[in-house]
Amino acid sequence: MNLSLKASRIFFKTYSLYKPKHYHTIKNVKDVEIEKIRNMGILAHIDAGKTTTTERMLYYSGIIDHMGEVHHGNTVTDYMDQERERGITITSAAVTFNWRNNLINLIDTPGHIDFTMEVEQTLNVLDGAVVVLDASAGVEAQTQTVWRQADRYHIPRIVFVNKMDRSDADIEMCCEAIEDKLETPCLLLQLPVKENGKLTGIIDVLSMELLNYGNDNDKRVEKTFLTEDKYPEYWTQANIARMTLIDKLTNHCDELANTVISLESLENVSSVDVVKALSRVTHSQKAVPVLLGSAYKNVGVQSLMDAVILYLPSPNKKNEVYKCFESNLCAGVFKVVHDKQRGPLVFLRIYNGTLSKSQKVYSIQQECSEQIGRLYVAYADEFTEVDSVKSGNIAVVAGLKKIRSGDLLTNSQSAYQRAKKCLLESLSKKSSDDEVDVNKILRIGVTAPEPVFFCSIEPPSLASQSSLEQALSELQREDPSLRVTHNSETGQTVLAGMGELHLEIIRDRILKEYKVEADLGPLQIAYRESPVRSLTDSLTLETKIGNSKQSVTVTLSLLPTDKMEDISNVMKLDKTPEAASNIAAIFPKHLLAVKQGIEVGLAHGPKVSSQVSDTYVMLHKLEVGRGTSETMIAAAVTQLVQKLVKESGTDILEPVMQLEVVVPSSYLSVVLADLSRRRTAIRDVTMRGKSKVVIAEAPLSELLGYASDLRTITSGMATFTMEFGQYKKLSLADESNAIRNVRGF
Repeated sequence: MNLSLKASRIFFKTYSLYKPKHYHTIKNVKDVEIEKIRNMGILAHIDAGKTTTTERMLYYSGIIDHMGEVHHGNTVTDYMDQERERGITITSAAVTFNWRNNLINLIDTPGHIDFTMEVEQTLNVLDGAVVVLDASAGVEAQTQTVWRQADRYHIPRIVFVNKMDRSDADIEMCCEAIEDKLETPCLLLQLPVKENGKLTGIIDVLSMELLNYGNDNDKRVEKTFLTEDKYPEYWTQANIARMTLIDKLTNHCDELANTVISLESLENVSSVDVVKALSRVTHSQKAVPVLLGSAYKNVGVQSLMDAVILYLPSPNKKNEVYKCFESNLCAGVFKVVHDKQRGPLVFLRIYNGTLSKSQKVYSIQQECSEQIGRLYVAYADEFTEVDSVKSGNIAVVAGLKKIRSGDLLTNSQSAYQRAKKCLLESLSKKSSDDEVDVNKILRIGVTAPEPVFFCSIEPPSLASQSSLEQALSELQREDPSLRVTHNSETGQTVLAGMGELHLEIIRDRILKEYKVEADLGPLQIAYRESPVRSLTDSLTLETKIGNSKQSVTVTLSLLPTDKMEDISNVMKLDKTPEAASNIAAIFPKHLLAVKQGIEVGLAHGPKVSSQVSDTYVMLHKLEVGRGTSETMIAAAVTQLVQKLVKESGTDILEPVMQLEVVVPSSYLSVVLADLSRRRTAIRDVTMRGKSKVVIAEAPLSELLGYASDLRTITSGMATFTMEFGQYKKLSLADESNAIRNVRGF
């Protein structure tokens, strides 16, 4: 009996170490004022320490009692099997926790370029972000990518220079890289304290304090005020850094500049005034505060969490544009996952109103209404059920079947129409510009990047066909960057994605989550074809279906252009006086059929059956006989577009990648020689610590299997990252090789 009781006690004691704490989250989601909420993401290059930093935040906030490690595969936010096996973040994960009476909704994002869509969807709903840098590497390739993405969404940022415990860590180099590569003035708020090459503490420049961090189990930070007598060296460094910080801040904040002028000194400015100035400058994105530490060694994380509260904005700023919905709900969808028990789970950011369980919502994008089931607050892959969630928060909803990422939800269609009218009226007072894109202002919809790889996928048997189709349907709903198409010529299902790893993960998920052993065909490059010359032609199509006579006459022009970014909007209407009357009389449903016909006609070029891009199609004239179906109109347009493309002739365009290779100096010549054989243009070779960094442009077709080749020639000492750069025209010789590779002859 005693042994049983003892065993029970040991079990419950052990269980409590690993059991997530949810008990306080429900209360706080409802009670916290919107000014005390922070919706923030963590962005960085691969292996900079995003997930480790997130894990430490959860530990110090009291959400977890035991810190996991990425290399052990037991972190909270990397919960997928594929993430734990590979030690990388694949999908963004949301976690809600408290810090100093504030509520933080944190989203950990992937660093790998193949999963950049996860970052893109997340940024749409964030109010602020922490960008993590590796102290020994500074600003890396993917750091620049996520920084540009954050710029597009106007997101205020804080920089956390991680891994300061490394012997080659260099805070000055990191600050120079931020100002040089990211073109943003940086405001250094902390200095590292190192003894015998080890990071022992941090000097807080604002408070003039020395911060010492305890061991793993000690969450307290020991603060010692710096004096000239006791710490002469540290005091001098901190004093110079503080005056430099205030001087820099006065260039970006007029209020602080006036304070300095009135005091006639930089030394007498209070920390309160500096904090207010930092907050204003961060919100306006004129400069970025820089903090430092080592998440793995548990140094500096508490100060980073304080900075999130002090300098990043509350949801009020982003919510302002959605005030046009008045008392109605307005929520943005940024993620969809499929849970085995709960079904599809939709992640929402609430911009206006309150979301309650069993509420009916209307999707503006999908133009449909659905009733939500249960309502949750996210804790990575676990969820706490709540009755309602107020404006400014992140919520998770079960029971929605049709809604996708990028959708904006409200109460009803009439609520949206009223909000749209209110928004247009307010904008017309501020600006005389007639062209107002309401979807862009309200951030409705998501623009998925064009895939650069594709391959065929086949089920192991006919019995598995329906299971595979369901898996692909659910995965495509989760990941807008995954394209699933059916090739009518070969009868194959084709997957298109962002990279080799992306498609490998998809196959792995189909196998492990859906139990379908699907076969992937060889990877193919997503080439494009570009028309050579402009052409105009007409086509008349007449047929009889039953007793109904169907007739269509259409006149179109093919208009090649240089590097058109948005290939989804390829139709133009002829606005000349001769065509105006005919164009004005076309029914909207017929125009939609014309657009669909154009898109189908441009889907396959004549040389390698690739997407035709860098061209517009102009509609000059459309005559439709009575009773003619939209299908007939679309078919006529497709025929004419394909005829124009074939007569015009096409050039083949290939995807060219921005490549960054970090290699020890001793292997540099080998790497450069290998790259020269891959049609690579070397842009720059720079130093990063003791390593060389090769920045280059290389065709994607030459980089297949490059990871294993690079490991072989450098004995595993080099690393590389790449991201899509642009499409470029192939030479005649390379074009022949591309056609042979695609067609097989």
